[in-house]
Amino acid sequence: MIEAFAKRDLHERLRRDREALLWKLDGLSAYHARRPLTATGTNLLGLVKHVAIVEARYFGEVFDRPSPEPLPRWQDSDGSDLWATEDETCDQIIGFYRRTWEHSDATIDELPLDAPGHVPWWPEPHCHTKLFAIMVHVLGESVRHAGHADILREGLDGRTGLRPEHEMPINEEARAAYCAKIERAARSAAPVQE
Repeated sequence: MIEAFAKRDLHERLRRDREALLWKLDGLSAYHARRPLTATGTNLLGLVKHVAIVEARYFGEVFDRPSPEPLPRWQDSDGSDLWATEDETCDQIIGFYRRTWEHSDATIDELPLDAPGHVPWWPEPHCHTKLFAIMVHVLGESVRHAGHADILREGLDGRTGLRPEHEMPINEEARAAYCAKIERAARSAAPVQE
């Protein structure tokens, strides 16, 4: 009974975070979805592409259920899994991510939590694993990158939240006052030495 609950709960959380990550693209132009927003080039569409490839590998190759779509070779990664090329559209990457969900969901639905898997890019003895561990790992990756997306989107246009229904209207004056309060506390606790 606990296994069914654990599997269902992890799967529901994964589904929630998939949707949250895609929502971060909502209403953005193709340029703003794909432009580098950090010194290392992190961008919103690249995060979606990366998480899609990670999920496709972990719920595919690890359980000998390869993705029906071609994936870049893991060992030859040139970082192109972290950004969209000129030839890739937002719709193509989002479509790939959604199709990956279907494939991943089938793996999760069809296998028990203790189904054995093999992660060839993990060192021995950790490369021998179970579906439960992979679900936790992929959920962690998804949450981590959804968090990155939260910060990137807030930096672009101030939008925040897990889902549209949780988003508060943007009140620039209230935000500025709140940030000023935090800045005063920071300076008081640790004065800036100039």
